[in-house]
Amino acid sequence: MPISPESPPMEDPSPPGQGLAIAAESLYLINLLLLPGLAFLLLLGLYGRYRRTAPPLGRLHLQQTLSASLWAGGLLVIVNLLIIALGGYDVASTWVIVILYFTTVHATLVLLGILGLVRSLAGQTFRYPLVGNLLS
Repeated sequence: MPISPESPPMEDPSPPGQGLAIAAESLYLINLLLLPGLAFLLLLGLYGRYRRTAPPLGRLHLQQTLSASLWAGGLLVIVNLLIIALGGYDVASTWVIVILYFTTVHATLVLLGILGLVRSLAGQTFRYPLVGNLLS
């Protein structure tokens, strides 16, 4: 009777900090799409806890997502100020601004978050263009 070879023990192939990177990218997308505010607070808490002790991969994704979240919040404030400056929420131009904002800015931020999540799942770094350098 042939002897079956033993399979070697499974090693954890994920790089250090990958779990933190995935959590940061997930919270960024949750902040943009599902639970704005609450997910940002969780991301801020994660940043406060791990900003100095995280492995480089996790730290980079954490910085990128927090920076992009701060930009997203700032851009939302700017859009609201623009709406108020152009006549408030009762004029027709409000809908033009809202639709343009969501089809360009918000969709771009979500797309960057999806790319960041894919890269974190692959254990790779990702730098958000333009909005990722606030905390670097």
